[in-house]
Amino acid sequence: MLDNLSVNQRAAILSVVMLVVGLLIWESVIPAQKAVGELTEYERLTGGGQPKAGVPPPSQVLSKAWEQLSDPFYDAGPNDKGIGIQIGYSIYRVLTGYVLAAVVAIPLGFLIGMSQVAYKAFNPFIQVLRPISPLAWMPLALFIIQDSEASAIFVIFICSIWPMLLNTAFGVAGVRKDWVNVARTHELGSLRTAFTVILPAAAPTIVTGMRISIGIAWLVIVAAEMLVGGTGIGYYVWNEWNNLDLTSVIFSILMIGVVGMLLDAAFGFLQRAVAYAE
Repeated sequence: MLDNLSVNQRAAILSVVMLVVGLLIWESVIPAQKAVGELTEYERLTGGGQPKAGVPPPSQVLSKAWEQLSDPFYDAGPNDKGIGIQIGYSIYRVLTGYVLAAVVAIPLGFLIGMSQVAYKAFNPFIQVLRPISPLAWMPLALFIIQDSEASAIFVIFICSIWPMLLNTAFGVAGVRKDWVNVARTHELGSLRTAFTVILPAAAPTIVTGMRISIGIAWLVIVAAEMLVGGTGIGYYVWNEWNNLDLTSVIFSILMIGVVGMLLDAAFGFLQRAVAYAE
C-alpha cells in the first residue's frame, strides 16, 4: 500500500510515526510531576514527592498548551500575559527591525552589485561589521538609545541587514550581461533597467537572503528579550524559568519553533512565487 503513496505522503507518515514514538518514550521514561499545590504538608517538609522543577512529561506539556492556547490574549498584569500577547510583541519587534533592514539593505545591495567601485568601497566595512554578534551591540544600544524596546529593534535591524545585503549584491552582480546589454540597446534608463531587468532576474537570490534574515531575526529576538525583559516570548521563557516552571518553558520553546516555522514557510512561498525569474 505504501508503494502507491507519493514521496510527500510517505515522508509525512514517517514524521508522524517518529513523533508518536518519541512522545511515548518521553512519557514512559519521565513520570508525571506533581505541582507544589498537590504535595502534602509532609512531602513539602521532607522534600518528598515530585518537585515542580522536574522535567515534565508530554502529557503535562499538552495540558499547559491547552491552558495557554484556550485564552492566549489574557492580560493579568506586567508579569502575567497570555502567550498570544507575548508572541505579538516579539513579532512586532522582529518585523519592525526587519523592514528597516530591508529598506537599507536592498537598495545598498543593488548599488554594490552594479558598481565595482561601490563594492570595493563598502566591502571592508561589511567584512568587519558582519561577524559581530548582534547581542554584542545590545549594551551600546541601551546606552545610546536608552530605551529597551528600540534597542531590541536595533539588534534585529543589525542582524537582518547582512544576509539581505550580501544576497542582493550577489544576485544583482550575477544577472546575465546580455540582458543588461539588450536593455541598453533599447535605451532604457538605469532606473527602468534596474526594475524591469535586474530586479526580476535577481529576485530569487534576494528573497533567499530575506528568508535567511527572518530566521536569524526570530532567533536573536528571543535572546534579546531575555536581556531587556518586560514583554515578548524571550522574556516569557526567562520568567517561567525563574518560576521553575519547566512545563511552561518547554511549551514556550515549542511555540518559538512553530512561529519560526510559519515565518520560514511564508518566505518559502514567496521564494517559489519569484522562481520564474531564474
